[in-house]
Amino acid sequence: MTLIDLLAAATPSPSPTPLDEDTVTPGWVGFVFIFGLALITVFLIIDMTRRVRRVRYREEVREKIAAEEADTTKPASN
Repeated sequence: MTLIDLLAAATPSPSPTPLDEDTVTPGWVGFVFIFGLALITVFLIIDMTRRVRRVRYREEVREKIAAEEADTTKPASN
C-alpha cells in the first residue's frame, strides 16, 4: 500500500445529513432584530436630515442679518 492509498482511505467521504430548518433560518427572532435595526436606521436618517436642515436655515438667517446690519451701518453718500 502506498502513501496515496493510505491518505485516500483515511479521508471519509461526507454523507449528507438532514438539516433542521429551525437551525438554518434565523426565524422570527432574526426577523424582529433586522426589522428593528432597519426601523432605528430610518428614524436616525430622518432625525439627521432635520438637524442638517435646521443648521442650514440658521446659517442663512445669520447671513441675512449680517447683510442687513452691514447695509445699515454704511454711511449714506450724497
